[in-house]
Amino acid sequence: MAKKQQEPIPRKQLAVKRGINGLGIFTMAPIEKGTYIIDYVGKLLTADEADAKGGQYLFEINSKWTIDGSARSNLARYINHSCRPNCESDTFDRSKRITITAIKNIPAGEELTYDYGKSFWNEYIKPKGCNCAKCIEKRSQENTVKTKKTAKKA
Repeated sequence: MAKKQQEPIPRKQLAVKRGINGLGIFTMAPIEKGTYIIDYVGKLLTADEADAKGGQYLFEINSKWTIDGSARSNLARYINHSCRPNCESDTFDRSKRITITAIKNIPAGEELTYDYGKSFWNEYIKPKGCNCAKCIEKRSQENTVKTKKTAKKA
């Protein structure tokens, strides 16, 4: 059995670049499935402090604690949502820690993504529409079908 990786990958293997959803984080080297990539870090807030602050970079650990990941030094804040992600977040209540791990092999140059969850989806993504690769592809296919149906009627 392989030894569990204790440290995240070196930061030099990650780069913040412009992606489809604004800034995103991209891997500069291939990442194997199961690799511990990065921690989501920031100031620890109580639930009341997080509710008062609001914002998109708040990552809830449990009903009592939230990490405020809004500092630009938190590279994990640049990981965008995807409905078909290549990473997942793991929350550790006791240590009040959040890690990001690869759930599939990720080739060099690919953007890192994870599913932000239902409450974030409903509050921030659904009103504007999702711009992940899966949803863009789905809309494109739907538009192609609509165009073909319109052409047949004409």
